[in-house]
Amino acid sequence: MAALETFYDVIRRQGISRRSFLKFCSLAAASMGLPPAMAGRIAHAMETKPRIPVLWVHGLECTCCSESFIRSAHPLAKDVILSMISLDYDPVIMAAAGDQAEAALEDTIQRYKGNYILAVEGNPPLNEDGMFCIVGGKPFTEQLKHAAKDAMAVISWGSCASWGCVQAAHPNPTQATPVHKVITDKPVIKVPGCPPIAEVMTGVVTYMLTFGRLPELDRQGRPKMFYSQRIHDKCYRRPHFDAGQFVEEWDDEGARKGYCLYKMGCKGPTTYNACSTTRWNEGVSFPIQSGHGCIGCSEDGFWDKGSFYERLTDIKQFGIEANADKIGMTAAGVAGAAIATHAALSAVKRARAGKGENQ
Repeated sequence: MAALETFYDVIRRQGISRRSFLKFCSLAAASMGLPPAMAGRIAHAMETKPRIPVLWVHGLECTCCSESFIRSAHPLAKDVILSMISLDYDPVIMAAAGDQAEAALEDTIQRYKGNYILAVEGNPPLNEDGMFCIVGGKPFTEQLKHAAKDAMAVISWGSCASWGCVQAAHPNPTQATPVHKVITDKPVIKVPGCPPIAEVMTGVVTYMLTFGRLPELDRQGRPKMFYSQRIHDKCYRRPHFDAGQFVEEWDDEGARKGYCLYKMGCKGPTTYNACSTTRWNEGVSFPIQSGHGCIGCSEDGFWDKGSFYERLTDIKQFGIEANADKIGMTAAGVAGAAIATHAALSAVKRARAGKGENQ
């Protein structure tokens, strides 16, 4: 196997200072939810471990995962692509095309057998012998199986590769199929989302480079460090949910006050992702913060579960017998009673004041 430079070798050649390198390691640790002390371990890995060869292939998809990936801020996508990994094949962003591009794919497979990562964006359609997606003159299904045969692991980027997404929506005429149902003899890391958060994507790569192993996965094959909690658990609107304060109609008073979007169809209570903590656009915002409910895009089958604006039914967060409607009615009743009490007391005070003046 040909020798590869380390991440540190590459950035030093680019003129990056030691101080900037250590700052990068601290930011990388933070993006993965690791304690500050782990920055040193990340730095050691970057200095001593060779960059990982990566093949990035594309099936049925819209390249939104690539669009998200290149917008990562911690670490920057350019640092991941140019320094942390050796991205040897990606037809979307590579300069080469045609035979030259396919030769790069074959070269990496032969030179780094068992030591490269296969990243998959999109999914393979199985109908008509895979003819609904052709890459390099052959069905994508063939390229996927060929590239996965000698990979150390497979990363399924986005909901297309992880679950099938809208291409697999009923009645699924192309028989679009998740990657793990085609590649069954390799570890598959699912990073769902439509698209996934940029820092989640780079965080998975950073973890694998740092620790030399796959991140801990949940029962569905997703990295626990990003998919172990529901969006609802850390949503800043959660106190409004618990208080029974909901948006009832778009742009009503509750919407202007930032109340919970559960009744408007928000799928946050059943969606596992890091949107409410890591957020998007360098941590600036996420859909719920922008006033739109979560559509559950990182969950299997979200595209076939009815309208995005149809509320989840019978979510009981307040006790065995209480649901959002009952709590909302109770809250409204308490508020109404308080207003009535206040009005009565005010009337008594006014009556007493008037009686005193007459005397």
